[in-house]
Amino acid sequence: MEQINGSVQMESALLYTFLEVSSDCKFKEQLHSLQNQGTVSFLKGSYCYDDEVELQTDGNRSGHLQNGELVFGPEVNEEVIRIIAAQLAEIGDQFDREIKARVVNDLVQHFLNENLSGEEITRRMSEAVEGLARAIPSDMEREKAMLVLAMVLTKKIANTMPSLLQRVFRTTVNYISQQLHNYIVRMLRE
Repeated sequence: MEQINGSVQMESALLYTFLEVSSDCKFKEQLHSLQNQGTVSFLKGSYCYDDEVELQTDGNRSGHLQNGELVFGPEVNEEVIRIIAAQLAEIGDQFDREIKARVVNDLVQHFLNENLSGEEITRRMSEAVEGLARAIPSDMEREKAMLVLAMVLTKKIANTMPSLLQRVFRTTVNYISQQLHNYIVRMLRE
């Protein structure tokens, strides 16, 4: 599940753009290298809504190749992703102050531990997000708070140790895809 494919393309685009527009991002060079490495390829592709493509037996959503690239339809305007990411980044700046360094440092240690599986790290990320969501008083939707917290944690981990960006990016995209995909689809439709 650590590959970037159609089922996580929206999540990848949203997280990348969130990080790109976030304040206090100390890893811009590493972030742009994600695009060069092919980890993030949304700028050339399009996004799809979950219920508008067929779910295959392997759990992936169907797509087709056009000019050698996987294409999904119908498109979600890249500008919509940018606007939503900017709004989430503003909320993230407010949440940023509430996240204790210990939470970030614990996650950094988990990401550094190469003996932990991707599933285990995703579970640890999920536990951290849920714990923070309970601790931060918020009048916003729980799903939105969890989405912003996951993205802010990604930024804080990468700020602490930029070399972890690729691993934490993949983990966060997987977490968001597993836990918040339907919420993101609804958000993009509004």
